[in-house]
Amino acid sequence: MEHNLTIISQADWIIDMGPRGGSLGGKVLFQGYPADLLKTKESFTGTHLKKYLHLE
Repeated sequence: MEHNLTIISQADWIIDMGPRGGSLGGKVLFQGYPADLLKTKESFTGTHLKKYLHLE
């Protein structure tokens, strides 16, 4: 499990679980290329990655 946006932005493939941790998590929200994750509105990771990359 990775939370470092630098590493996430350079990944070849991402599997994003959520929407939150614990009993509110465990669902696959996204799997695919980092650029496609940015289009996934349900993903907190995608939202933060977009800000990190200054695309928002």
